[in-house]
Amino acid sequence: MSASASASASDPASSLPFDDTADFESADRGFLGALVPAVIRTDDGRVVWDNDAYGFLRGDCPDSANPSLWRQAQLCARQGLYEVTEGIYQVRGLDLANMTLVEGDRGVIVIDPLISAECAAAALALYREHRGDRRVTGLIYTHSHADHFGGSRGVLPRGIGDGVPILAPKGFLEHAVSENVYAGPAMTRRASFMYGDRLPKSPDGQIGAGLGMTTSTGTITLIPPTVDVTRTGQEEVVDGVRMVFQLTPGTEAPAEMNFSLPDKRALCLAENATHNMHNILTLRGAVVRDARVWSRYLDEAIGFFDETYDVAFASHHWPTWGRRNVVRFLAEQRDLYAYLHDQTLRMINQGLTGPEIAEELKLPPALERAWHARGYYGSVSHNVKAIYQRYLGWFDGNAAHLWEHPPEELAVRYVELAGGVDEALAKARAYIDAGDLRFAATLLNHIVFADAGNTAAREALAGVYERLGRGSENGTWRNFYLTSALELRQGPGSNELDLSNPEVAMALTTEQLIDSIAVTIDGPRAWDESLTIDLVLTDEQHRHRLTLHNGALTHRDTPFGEFPHTSAGLTLTLTRPQLLGVLAGKGLGGIGTEGDPELLARLLSYATKPDRSFGVVTP
Repeated sequence: MSASASASASDPASSLPFDDTADFESADRGFLGALVPAVIRTDDGRVVWDNDAYGFLRGDCPDSANPSLWRQAQLCARQGLYEVTEGIYQVRGLDLANMTLVEGDRGVIVIDPLISAECAAAALALYREHRGDRRVTGLIYTHSHADHFGGSRGVLPRGIGDGVPILAPKGFLEHAVSENVYAGPAMTRRASFMYGDRLPKSPDGQIGAGLGMTTSTGTITLIPPTVDVTRTGQEEVVDGVRMVFQLTPGTEAPAEMNFSLPDKRALCLAENATHNMHNILTLRGAVVRDARVWSRYLDEAIGFFDETYDVAFASHHWPTWGRRNVVRFLAEQRDLYAYLHDQTLRMINQGLTGPEIAEELKLPPALERAWHARGYYGSVSHNVKAIYQRYLGWFDGNAAHLWEHPPEELAVRYVELAGGVDEALAKARAYIDAGDLRFAATLLNHIVFADAGNTAAREALAGVYERLGRGSENGTWRNFYLTSALELRQGPGSNELDLSNPEVAMALTTEQLIDSIAVTIDGPRAWDESLTIDLVLTDEQHRHRLTLHNGALTHRDTPFGEFPHTSAGLTLTLTRPQLLGVLAGKGLGGIGTEGDPELLARLLSYATKPDRSFGVVTP
């Protein structure tokens, strides 16, 4: 069975080695103490993390969960401070990711400070409780995803971290913020389905996400890096700790790096090799990752770091001890992504489409039975489709799919073809009774989109989603199915995760700030508008010309001393902080103004606000 979803919660049990307890021994190794209670709050009392809510996982797997996913959740729910090796510690179970702490000559270096500042502060306090009140003398971001930098102010509060070196891979800052500029609101909305934010933490509800339990909902911060890692082989010494880096761009993140701590005989694998199959394309949405490059960097790591470590740890899950075990782990992870990539391409060139390949492709038995290659976070099914998308895009070459009706119009026609809503609903129930939940979901989805107020169809579809979710081995599939059922019954909810922290906005380039406005312009309302605004940024020594024409906001960057051939309708001379204030609606006070100030108001009048609670599985 592939690492996807099944209709039965017991399907994988017969083929997987459930008597193998090595992962549990590794997950418990080095335990020093837990946070009690494991509940983290903001200053005003709002709960942003509650690991105690997963206490039910100490029991046996119920019928409402896939036993393989239940096992993974039991492992990921372990919480506390753990010793990896002498001088290296990890806090696990206080956010989606791990926070690693490396002791130096004068203090401690923090690797990946979680999503929320509140969680990072609690993790650092737990470390200090057991290891002493060491100050933070270095900060490392392994890659450009928010669960690895968002808590930075929790370990380096303002005024305390001045002068502390902050290391990150080349391109980190651009990629860390760009994901939240262009499609950020939609990604965040879908992430609430992927991680099951609205679901109760219970045997019937959210039991984790495979990579970790869920995402915290505290304050996201970002302190810009001060040291860029620009090449493989680069060495840095921070607080007496020597590090040797391997750049791995285009793998799990656009900017990512592995590194060794050779004097401590340890290897950090970032998020490139964790104890599950990862995503080639996340269900929340993202740029498709390159499985071929991912595999090659894992192979490079085997050779590049050879003989320099006795333990490997990552930004999620538990470490792997013993050089031979690490090499085997890396080799199997390498083979996993290479196999997915190469076999998908082989079948593409035999004429199969993404959905067809997803049904045909099976992993080799050795990988199928390797716990760390199971599809708890990514899956064979959606990873194969992602690889297809990377090479050939959304169109499968079938002309019937070139210009299909949008979902609601298509649904009306399918329901009509089925003999009307009542007849279609009866047929859907027959498919449910026959155990074909996949097609029942398709048919019921058409009914819901054709007749959004049909409560019987919505309830029937919610029931199908519940069964598919509870049978799924993949944590994110389970969360998506169960959250979809919740939306059908209770309507869309709102997102808890807030990406609007001004510190994150400060990290945007000026081009990204302008782009963030451009993607909100209501094009049809602005079709007949034509205006030009120059932004002269004195602290950046650049002039940015903004042009709104034919409903499109474009911009051109020119050096400070160059002047356009034509004058703008409005020129603003200001600093970058003042620009942020203008965009936040603070007015033009103290800003040099030449021309018609009303042009700025006209431009901003066309900007729209994203819908942060749009329906995902309803019209």
